[in-house]
Amino acid sequence: MRQITLSQAVNEALAEEMRRDERVFIIGEDVAEAGTPFKVLSGLVEEFGTARVVDTPIAEPGFMGLAVGAAMTGTRPVVDLMFGDFIYLIMDQLCNQAAKTHYMSGGKLNVPLVLRTNLGATRRSAAQHSQSLHALVAHIPGLKVAMPSSAYEAKGLMKTAIRDDNPVVIFEDKLMYNDKAPVPEEEFLIPFGAANIKREGRDITLIGTSSMVQVCEAAADLLAQEGISAEVIDPRTIVPLDEATLLASARKTSRVIVVDEGHQSYGVTGEIASRINEQAFYHLDAPVLRMGAMDVPVPFSPALEDITVPTPEGVAAQARKLMAGEMIHAAE
Repeated sequence: MRQITLSQAVNEALAEEMRRDERVFIIGEDVAEAGTPFKVLSGLVEEFGTARVVDTPIAEPGFMGLAVGAAMTGTRPVVDLMFGDFIYLIMDQLCNQAAKTHYMSGGKLNVPLVLRTNLGATRRSAAQHSQSLHALVAHIPGLKVAMPSSAYEAKGLMKTAIRDDNPVVIFEDKLMYNDKAPVPEEEFLIPFGAANIKREGRDITLIGTSSMVQVCEAAADLLAQEGISAEVIDPRTIVPLDEATLLASARKTSRVIVVDEGHQSYGVTGEIASRINEQAFYHLDAPVLRMGAMDVPVPFSPALEDITVPTPEGVAAQARKLMAGEMIHAAE
């Protein structure tokens, strides 16, 4: 199977869906001639023109509101938000309008809109361009939230999102745009709410989101050298969440670590850990451990930034402690 980058996978997904459905269009800052700062959308304006790949002013609330209205009246916008950190600027349009319109209209209106943006630290972009804010929107009923961990997931989840009649937010890790993975040439979609068991294991379960899937896989390699068999699971979507797969793994291995690049407090790790504790408690040999980013603004200093997010070595170290029966504080 061919290998393509995550950037190429997103570009392919958008092009295929725009060819399939003339209602699909892209709107955002620098999406046309510039192809976005990460060049993910390069070439699309040449094929589809400026009527369907629409450059906007630097006015996130404005073009997000425009997209919500367009979605309500029959189109399928894909909103490109240059950095995930800018999501604060569009919270009213996303969380009060897009998320609630179907409910407030008694089911008469839908908002089939996709917001694609990014997350992730260790890119030396400092505190206002390095945040992972997916937990904010996952908290809002009416929104679906997808987190691709490779080019394969990026393409399959994007195509599913565009065809969904609900507003979907997709977070791509900005450090992964040049990472390659096998992606079929034929059309495929990845259903929401279907986790992927990346690696079978018997001793401990490692649940990772987005780029933390690779962190968990690298940690599993380290542990395998010591005879510890780690199961690695990628939820793919955190809303909806595939509880059944996560619980089955927890019941099998009896030890779980949840790894996410969002801040440790009040985040995705806490939600997943809580659900496992509530529904698989009597199968666990240790409390579910959470590993997230430090509860600090992301530093600009490379030496400081690198220690704010989970690493394979850190995950493996915590796994060893769980296997040894040592009590661990979640913030260690």
